[in-house]
Amino acid sequence: MSDAPPRLGFDTLAIHAGQDPDPLTGAVTVPIYQTSTYKQDGVGGLRGGFEYSRSANPTRTALEESLAAIEAGTRGLAFASGLAAEDSLLRAVCRPGDHVILPGDAYGGTYRLVARVLTKWGLEYTPVPLSDLTAVHAAVRENTKVIWCETPTNPLLGIADIAALAAIAHAAHALLVVDNTFATPYLQQPLALGADVVVHSTTKYLGGHSDVVGGALVCRDAELGQELMFHQNAMGAVPGPFDSWLVLRGIKTLGVRMDRHCENAERVAAFLLDHPAVEQVFFPGLLEHPGHDIAARQMTNFGGMVSFTLRGGEEAALKVCELVRLFILGESLGGVESLIEHPGRMTHASVAGSPLEVPDNLVRLSVGIENVEDLLADLAQALA
Repeated sequence: MSDAPPRLGFDTLAIHAGQDPDPLTGAVTVPIYQTSTYKQDGVGGLRGGFEYSRSANPTRTALEESLAAIEAGTRGLAFASGLAAEDSLLRAVCRPGDHVILPGDAYGGTYRLVARVLTKWGLEYTPVPLSDLTAVHAAVRENTKVIWCETPTNPLLGIADIAALAAIAHAAHALLVVDNTFATPYLQQPLALGADVVVHSTTKYLGGHSDVVGGALVCRDAELGQELMFHQNAMGAVPGPFDSWLVLRGIKTLGVRMDRHCENAERVAAFLLDHPAVEQVFFPGLLEHPGHDIAARQMTNFGGMVSFTLRGGEEAALKVCELVRLFILGESLGGVESLIEHPGRMTHASVAGSPLEVPDNLVRLSVGIENVEDLLADLAQALA
């Protein structure tokens, strides 16, 4: 019988992991260590391992310990943005001439990074619908180093089977990387399902208040964590202490916020499904969603994102974005306030003309935590 203490519940970890009261003052909130350098007690005599805040900062360290705990990983690493985290990861685990499999409807920023930046460095890539495991098998090459997974995907809310993709990746001696931004660690634990690295835009649900930009990596293997830590320091795209503090604060309430996001999104999806102006609704909580069964198996709820297409084409989609009053027209997602956007002209403009191009009549909602009846009334008047 193991003597290891039982793993704490998610909400307990979110509040306490990496966040012991300050030993000097007893402050229950981690201080913002707004400093660039640290006094050394003699040459090489570091206090707590801190020498320069690009390498490590106590506020960022607290955030990284929290990230590792809530994703059940060995190492968490914070970055200045989600794309900075992605860039550091791919340059750490790939070499020029290596190959990456991307989702067939990947986030536009990820596609832009790989297709327009890293290809110049020599990286090769293939977009594949990750729900089609036969197609994923067929896309694997001898030089495939990473299968990059989003589930749910942005913006079409596609679902991929994490455990099945992990088996394919590991058989090919490749890594499975899962962007867990939409699901969050509260709803989905990719490392427990076999993934090697989890990626987050902490700008979104982890921060939760639309007031910070950040990114994160959490890995299962300690040796890979050390390699990623080296690249984090060498490349230098780290968050400042105040940004780290804001994300840490957001994580504390992630669970209770996600409960409301999920509840509201389910109501919004059901409303849209029955509306005559709506052509199709993308939400994994719907029984008719092709990935519903997998999502129900690997997620504890279905998230706060809903996308839909309009029967009136692009003009109708743009009109809805213009007519809403409570939903704020803006990019990003995951904040307490509800947002609406037209992916084809906004977040996913970078994939126009590519195999990843999104429908021009698509609208994406980040459903916030307002009173849901107010959100439904707003959508009703905009669709009328």
